[in-house]
Amino acid sequence: MAEAGTPRHGPLAGVRVVELAGIGPGPFAAMILADLGADVVRVDRPGGAGLAIDPAYDITNRNKRSVVVDLKSEHGAARVLDLVDRADVLVEGYRPGVAERLGVGPEDCHARNPKLVYGRMTGWGQQGPLAQRAGHDIAYIAPTGTLGMIGNPGEPPAVPANLVGDYAGGSLYLVVGVLAALHHARATGTGQVVDAAIVDGTAHLTSMIHGMLAAGGWQDRRGANLLDGGCPFYGTYETADGQYMAVGALEQQFYDEFVALLGIRDEAPARKDVSRWGELRESVAARFRTRTREEWTAVFEGSDACVAPVLSLREAPAHPHLAARGTFTDHGGITQPAPAPRFSATPTSVRSGPAQPGADTEAVARDWDVPHLAKDDLTKDGH
Repeated sequence: MAEAGTPRHGPLAGVRVVELAGIGPGPFAAMILADLGADVVRVDRPGGAGLAIDPAYDITNRNKRSVVVDLKSEHGAARVLDLVDRADVLVEGYRPGVAERLGVGPEDCHARNPKLVYGRMTGWGQQGPLAQRAGHDIAYIAPTGTLGMIGNPGEPPAVPANLVGDYAGGSLYLVVGVLAALHHARATGTGQVVDAAIVDGTAHLTSMIHGMLAAGGWQDRRGANLLDGGCPFYGTYETADGQYMAVGALEQQFYDEFVALLGIRDEAPARKDVSRWGELRESVAARFRTRTREEWTAVFEGSDACVAPVLSLREAPAHPHLAARGTFTDHGGITQPAPAPRFSATPTSVRSGPAQPGADTEAVARDWDVPHLAKDDLTKDGH
């Protein structure tokens, strides 16, 4: 039977997840599990997790429920272990050894629930010379070679927000690992620890590039390759109004359509002549500067030229294709990406807004049958 406030929809309906509050990739991974239908209970700490954002706007905590537990208090670990006893998955993002010191490490949890999938999210991993060092996305992706391949030649590497490390190399790999381990646990009755390190995941993302590098098809420097901006028909170009268009016309048939619609078919140098790529880039750039982004968008509309307007975050939800698909949704007055991917039999949705710290303690205590949790509710006495 579904828990109150958590309708049974999404492929993970019925899966229970305990999330020990943190910031960055851990909460995002838990949000993905929640989006997929899991009943995610976020264990917030008194005073918050340290992220400088109003919890009402932190959509990485949507579709979750929150309880407040002081893990440093006398009964803190016991309350979390009560939840673990009834959970399928636990997600934590502490430095190695911290969960153990708090009494909620893998051994403590597996003693209570041998089937538990224990997901650990860190930057450096559980072992290695840097395991105990602090860090953030940019410092994790730098040693992997990933940061160094992004940007223009002769300029510092471009900073890809925190998408490549925290979320692609971190959260998504944790979710893949948790789901694989959950499948194993249900088949064998044995849980395990998933060590998701951002350095590992980010390095893994470059697998194809390493193959190309070994084959001599990739130069180990920025802006000199097919997919890193070095190629004049795979990159971005400024328009007459200071906006940008993105071009990805790699295959010959798409390139032919691109140069025809751009209006340089008769003057463009041969695309395979790398020695003339600079000349080709100048021709493409000059042509794009003659019209606005809106005008070029209209020119390439409905074509296979692989050209698209570069939109801002606020512009993106109104893009006709994204609007038609419902790629973004509005919930509680916040425009946000809708859950992804999509499922034919178990559709997902934004069921509830960002969980407010401690707001769901009584409901979770009832639904998960952990009565002591409500008795210890720190939100009742102002702590």
